[in-house]
Amino acid sequence: MGNDDYFHSGMALMRRSRLTVAVLLCLSLALGANAQSSDSAASSEYLIKAGFIYNFAQLVQWPSVVFSQADSPIVIGILGTDPFGTTIDRVVENKKLDGRNLVVKRLKWGKDLKDLKDCNILFVSSSEKEHIPDLFNMVKWLPILTIGETPGFATRGGIINLTLQDNKVRFEVNIEAAKQANLNISSRLLALARIVPQSADGRKSE
Repeated sequence: MGNDDYFHSGMALMRRSRLTVAVLLCLSLALGANAQSSDSAASSEYLIKAGFIYNFAQLVQWPSVVFSQADSPIVIGILGTDPFGTTIDRVVENKKLDGRNLVVKRLKWGKDLKDLKDCNILFVSSSEKEHIPDLFNMVKWLPILTIGETPGFATRGGIINLTLQDNKVRFEVNIEAAKQANLNISSRLLALARIVPQSADGRKSE
């Protein structure tokens, strides 16, 4: 590949990253505008969270050995009670990232644990908060982007925690946990995040 090819490829990546960051910003503001009732707020919240998950996938790089084929899908696991319904399926439907489809799988604790290792992204529902310490022990050092929504998820060892602040979806990132998982998170994503340290004992830091 010539220098011009590298230049144009790099510019395309930068444009996609800027667009993704803009989408993240718009999504974070949308919840406040749409929160007219508890039902619509909940619906908006998980539509936005689904959009965040899709955009995170564009701004995270997995080790090449994770995918056995050039077109192996990116697997998004939903562990526990599914708060998305069909929303996340619609968000990723017919979309590709670097030629890869996105596949959503629903998993239950104690039943589908063996399938956790097949996930590239794992959203941990708030219904699984009692299992979080065991979960982190299972996936530590595995190249899985763990995303949660419970207080202290990131400080306890998760990589990204989605939070609600003033009716807006925000997110925290544990860079140490990302490094342990051998995942490279774009600096553009980190610029929008609240960076949190991991507590020494793996528990929620106050």
